[in-house]
Amino acid sequence: MNYFHIFFQGFILIMTMMTLLWVVSIIVRNVSIVDLFWGFGFVLTAGFYFLKTEGFEPRKIVILILVAVWGLRLSLYLAWRNIGEGEDYRYKEFRKKYGSRYWWVSFFQTFLLQGILMWLISAPLLGAQYYGRNISLGIIDYIGVFFWITGFYFESAGDLQLARFKSDPANKNKVMDKGLWHYTRHPNYFGDSSVWWGFGFLCFATGSYLPVLGSFLMTVIIIKVTGVGLLEKSLKVRKPQYKDYIERTSSFIPWFPKK
Repeated sequence: MNYFHIFFQGFILIMTMMTLLWVVSIIVRNVSIVDLFWGFGFVLTAGFYFLKTEGFEPRKIVILILVAVWGLRLSLYLAWRNIGEGEDYRYKEFRKKYGSRYWWVSFFQTFLLQGILMWLISAPLLGAQYYGRNISLGIIDYIGVFFWITGFYFESAGDLQLARFKSDPANKNKVMDKGLWHYTRHPNYFGDSSVWWGFGFLCFATGSYLPVLGSFLMTVIIIKVTGVGLLEKSLKVRKPQYKDYIERTSSFIPWFPKK
């Protein structure tokens, strides 16, 4: 079975999961559950690729472990943060806009779109496992693991620091600029991107390059679509002091702040 055959089967798997999740969202009247599934969906997809490719080589095991640790942490964190808080304000606005039609609009606007993105982004997870069957771990793999470790630290530590900051009532309406947030305005998004470039390097190590576009797509989405750009547009309105934070702090890649 060739790469594209397995990749297409991955598409069927992801769309099946997204359709079932969409049905659940109709029952509970909460589209936000799609966000909780994002990380876990990659874990299931990586596991599927693991089973569909041959052998139990070290690179395959490394990929599966790293995806599982990253994806489960993300989904559990979002579940802890969001369960009981109701539907996200973005989906509430869409529900208000489309009214009674939103039950089916949400499938195309949210679940279908996220499913397609998850499938495209998952490409390096398959590439690293499919093409690396007879290639031993080398320096490029270790570079990938380094990127993953760096990214996982920034993402998980950044989320923890922000959660602690928000838990203190004295910080209401203040801007978080301590810890990792002192060096980048979005340590969690930088970390997420770095994790996926880690997977990209593990794919590079096998001599497979086209699937690495999945890592590039994840970075573009984080910076230009759902992450940095969208969040900052909201923060500029809600927190006037955020403008000063922007002027002195790196947007994405960690760096020393301007005086």
